[in-house]
This record gives sequence, structure tokens and C-alpha cells, in this order.
Amino acid sequence: MNALDLKINEHFPGVVVRKDLVKTVKGNAIVPTYVLEYLLGQYCATSDEATINSGIETVKEVLRKHYVHRNEAGLIKSVIKEKGRHKIIDKISVSLNDKSDAYEASFSNLGIKKVIVDSETVKKNPKLLVSGVWCLADMEYMFTEDKNASSWILNTLKPIQLSNFDFDSYLKSREAFTTDEWIDLLIQSIGFNPSLFGRRSKLLQLVRLIPYCERNFNLIELGPKGTGKSHIFSDFSPHGILISGGEVSVPKLFVNNSSGKIGLVGYWDVIAFDEFAGKSKRIDRALVDIMKNYMANKSFSRGVETLGGEASMVFVGNTQHNLPYMLKNSDLFDELPESYYDSAFIDRLHFYAPGWEVDIIRGEMFSEGFGFVVDYLAEILRTLRNHDYSNAYADHFTLSSDMSTRDRDGINKTFSGLMKILYPEGKASPEQMEELLRFAIEGRKRVKDQLMRIDKTFQQVRFAYKTRENQEVLPRTLEEEEYPLLYGTKSQTEDSPSASESAPSTPVQIPAAPQTAAVAEQAFSIATQMAPAKTNGSAEATAAAEAPLKEGHLTVQENQKGISFDSLFGPYLKGASKIVVTDPYIRVLHQARNLMDLLESIAKLKPDEDEVEVELITGEEEVKRLQQLEYLEKIRDAANAVGVKFSWKFDSTIHARHIVTDNGWKILLDRGLDVFQYVDNNTFSLASRMQKYRPCKAFEVTYIRNASSRPTSDSVAKPKEKAKSTREPVYQKDMQA
Repeated sequence: MNALDLKINEHFPGVVVRKDLVKTVKGNAIVPTYVLEYLLGQYCATSDEATINSGIETVKEVLRKHYVHRNEAGLIKSVIKEKGRHKIIDKISVSLNDKSDAYEASFSNLGIKKVIVDSETVKKNPKLLVSGVWCLADMEYMFTEDKNASSWILNTLKPIQLSNFDFDSYLKSREAFTTDEWIDLLIQSIGFNPSLFGRRSKLLQLVRLIPYCERNFNLIELGPKGTGKSHIFSDFSPHGILISGGEVSVPKLFVNNSSGKIGLVGYWDVIAFDEFAGKSKRIDRALVDIMKNYMANKSFSRGVETLGGEASMVFVGNTQHNLPYMLKNSDLFDELPESYYDSAFIDRLHFYAPGWEVDIIRGEMFSEGFGFVVDYLAEILRTLRNHDYSNAYADHFTLSSDMSTRDRDGINKTFSGLMKILYPEGKASPEQMEELLRFAIEGRKRVKDQLMRIDKTFQQVRFAYKTRENQEVLPRTLEEEEYPLLYGTKSQTEDSPSASESAPSTPVQIPAAPQTAAVAEQAFSIATQMAPAKTNGSAEATAAAEAPLKEGHLTVQENQKGISFDSLFGPYLKGASKIVVTDPYIRVLHQARNLMDLLESIAKLKPDEDEVEVELITGEEEVKRLQQLEYLEKIRDAANAVGVKFSWKFDSTIHARHIVTDNGWKILLDRGLDVFQYVDNNTFSLASRMQKYRPCKAFEVTYIRNASSRPTSDSVAKPKEKAKSTREPVYQKDMQA
């Protein structure tokens, strides 16, 4: 176990489990994760390997003996009959037979119905009346000749979920973890390996938990297939239900007027609509109207009576086109069914999670570390629904008065939910609160910006906040940074030239990361600045190509795309005959690949008949030194063959990361060459072949004119610049050249 796993087991004994065990014990049992982890929590909630192995065998035995497979239902019935009594694990639903005035249970996999259930059991477990609950049931068999009676007897019934927990102990244990450690614990708890996710990507995963801890939270996530959008809502918690977007009616969701029976909103904390997108889907317009009223007012009408509910609404669906296509030709809600493509419905959404930023799920993304038993976490989140941190930031920040009440509600509810998840005690520093506030504003801004494309009656809104120092900050969505000429209202983009036609050909001086409204409004996007010019032979193109390079500073957000070494460094490396790259971490395979990509850019820039010297100054790998040398030798051989004379030297004292050229430029790199997130090394993946399709890590680059005309390895290694922490949010103060 790593240090985090040891710490998790120390402070949360008995309520954590190794996440890879779920796959080990599941086999062919079609059972929710929270059921399996409930059983694992009973027998494997420990760090002792021997106890874990013994517990795995016990859980497998429990599933083998008691879990009911549909194709083995006859065998289980026989076992109950022959033994007289037998425990089973099955999904049980209950309905009231008004003719006999009795509650009757139906067993999903066992296939038996009309089993009498006492009223007390139903009162303790009301969700039995809606869609069913996974239970451990003690069944008996006693034959009867009465045709109206069942021979099956339900002796005891126990829902498979946590019976009790200590919330105060949870809060106290949270204090032992840093914010980064706590986020990693939560990411492991939902089954993912945190080392493969950046800070922003982790928050995008955790925002899916907000509906479980925030009442009446309306979340939508649209994006490509295979990103795990419905995973959290399918079998993560016994308090949420996932239904198909086209398989729900007004009586099932809200209330049945004829029987007076309340629907799903009265029993579940979260109702998620899977496969919600699809323009051709037929939707009951009456359902949409009631849904809009419920999402806005937390209530719905049944005849003359108005009823309320606390269920959060989640809508997840797949998009058919990529992000720039949607921004250019339609909007980010274009895939919604026609009945839901309604500005009044969309305006009631509190947060739009950008599904196109979430990686497609791969095998290596799953965690093998320790995380909360999901049922324990589900109960914690449910308890947090009674807390409210909507205005926790009020002492430090003030939202712009330009925002509507719905804008504020969306931001406040998202902020409150993230506070509950990351800082459940309700205390955080101003910097920590600002990170969550910006994230919340971005999610609501994404909704409102698209509304202005859809409905021209919506006015421009200034999404901003002020600090205690009265400094105004305007957060921007990531797609606004990536595609500034496609963003905005549809009427604006229709009249604008495309990015490739209007983008400058060379980097220009860029203001610092948006700290104030004035800076934010005039800041160029990197996607625009770095876009290559069209070589159409025009005088304008020639002039642009010969335009002098300028000093400047670039800030790239996590998950931003459209960046490549060609555009990032190319204009500044062109014409250089000697280049010195200082990066202490060119040691393992992906780092060596980054260096090879840089040499490829240099090879493309230089004339075939010329040679360019490239010297690398890096740190020496202690554990796998021979492998590091092998990588560097292979790079040297490949580069030399095309006129790039590559050499290297080791220096254990360097910390700064930069590139120095003999044509007068020094490029400061806070992350070195390691600016891209992990991509699958798949021959048929464009992201693995073309850098511009890879999501970036958060990083900053500063271009400054270098006084020395020709760099030397001694001069570029000193003085040492302090590397900027890669964990800092991109909106913090920029590194000064």
C-alpha cells in the first residue's frame, strides 16, 4: 500500500475497502456495486492481506449460496422447499393489494409474487413500494391449497445498506487529510485511479456526487459515449435511481391522480435520466411542464393539491458531434429531445458538466487503492443534505448584481455541494473557496451562454465576483478559452470569420491569466494566438509570417486542447542553430516521448540541408538508469539521422525548466515538456498521433528575449528558477519572467 492507503486505513477503519476487490468477487452476478461493497465491508474492511483473502472467499461463498440468478431460480425454489428455510439476495418490490388489504412482495430474479409482507416492514422501508430494493431475505415454504394464498413466506427482510454510522467521527477524521489527499480518497472511492486525473478532471468527477448531498440540484452532462456518465447514478448509492429518459410517465415520476400514490420524487434522493439526448425521442409535453415547475419550485400539482419533493434531477446523454462543431453550427444543448429543447427548461439547470472533457474509460483508470465502502459514503452524502453552505463564501466574495436569481441559485447550490464533498465541516480558506466558486460559476455560465444562442430574449449576463479588496474577477469556460471565435451567441459566430482565417500567425503578447474584469475582457485565447496562418500567398499572409516575435506569457488550463509543440515553441525555435533544453525529468518513457516530439518539431522547422544542435540537461534516474540511457541513445540515433545533433548531460542540481536558443529567446516552462495528459498509445488514436487532440495539464509558458546570443550549458543551467507548483489553480498570480 502507498502512504495514502495506509492513512485511509488508519483513520477510517472498518468503512473502507480495496476497490479492485469488487471485480474479484462479482463474477457473473448482476448486482449493484453498493451490494457487493456492503458484503466486502462486512468481511474485507481491513488492510491485512490474509484477512482480505479470507473475506473474499467468504463473500464469494455468500454470493454462490444466496444470490439468485434468474436462470437458477428453479433450483433456489427447490432449496427453500427442501430445507424449509433459506436466505436469498434479490431485488424485492412491494405493492398494496387493495382487494385483500395486504402488502404483497415480488422477487425480481426468483420470479415469485404475492408474498405477504407485514405493514411494519413496509413502513421501515418505503422504497420497497417504488422500483424495489436489494435485500437479504429469509424465505420459508409452506404448501397451501388456497389458490388466493402464496406458499412462500417472507420471514425477515433486511435491505443491503449501512445500518448506522458516526458522522462526527467522519468530520474529525477528515481533518487528518490535506485537500489533495481527500480528493484522491474520494476519487478512489468512486473507483478511479487519481494519479491519472488532473485537478480539474477530479472535480468534474466529484460534481456528479452533488445531487446526492444537495437537495433539488439540477445537473446535466452531455458528452461522447463511454465516459462513465451514468456510472455514479446506476449502482453507486441505494438512494438514487437511474431510469431511461423515454421510460417515465407523469404518474410514475410525480403522482398518480387516480390512486393518489406519489411517484419517484417522493422516495429517491436522486433521479437520473440515462440516454437523455436524442432529437427524435417522443416526450410527453405534460411531463416536461410539470418537470419545469418541480425543478424551479420543488413542488408539483395534483389536482387542487400541491405536493413537494427533495429529489435532485440528473440528465445524462451522448452527443453526436465534437465541441467546435457544436459551437459553430448549433449549441451545446442541440442533442436534447425537442420537448426539452426549451429555454424555460434549460434555464432551470444549475450546472452543465462538460462531458467532452471527461476521458473515455480505460482499464488502467480503475483504482486498486482503498476507498470508502460506497454505501458508507452514500449515507454520509445523504446526511449532508441537511447542511447548507450556500453562503459560506459571503465573507470573502460577492457575486455580481448582474446575475439573475436563478443564476445565483445555480452557483450557490453547486458551491454548497462541492463544499460538503471537499470540506464537510464547512470551513475552508478563501483560496479554497475561490476555486470552488469559480468552478460553480463556470458550470452555470455554460448554461446561460448557450441560452443566449437559443433564445434571443435572454440578455448578456456579467458572470463575475468581487474579492474583499474590491477586485472584480470574470471566470471563463474552458471552451471559451479554446474557441473564442466560435463562442458567444449564434448570431455573433455566424457573422465572424473562422479561427483559421483570422488568427494571427505568430504568438503575441498575452496578458496574465484573467485576474480582473479589464484583463479578462481583452485577453487573447491561446487557441487563437497560436493557430497557424493560411499560406495562401497573399500579402497579408506574408506580412504576418514575417511579423516580429514578441515577449509574452501564456496560461493553459487543464483539459484545454489545440496545443502542440509546433505552435507553442515553433516560431521561437525557427532559425536557431543551437538549442539547450533544461528539464530535470526526462527519465521515463512518456517523458522521453515528449522530448522526441520536441525534436520532431525542430526537424520540421529546419531546412533539410542544415543541422541544428540540441543539448539536453536533465536529472539522472537512480532506479532505472540503464533504461533512461537506452531511451536517450535511441533518441540520439533517430535525431542525428535527420540533421538534429542531439546530446545530453546529467546535472542533479537543476530545478528550473526552460529552453534557450542562440537566436535570442529563452522560454520558461513551469512544467517542462510534460504538458500533456496521459493518452492511450493506440495506433488508431488521433490523440496519440497528433498533439493538438490531447488534453493538456495546467501549465504556463513565458517568452523572454535572451541577452546572450549563443547559449551554453553552463549559462542556461543557472541561476535556478523556482518551479511553479503544478497544483495551483490557473487563475492564481502568474509566474513573473
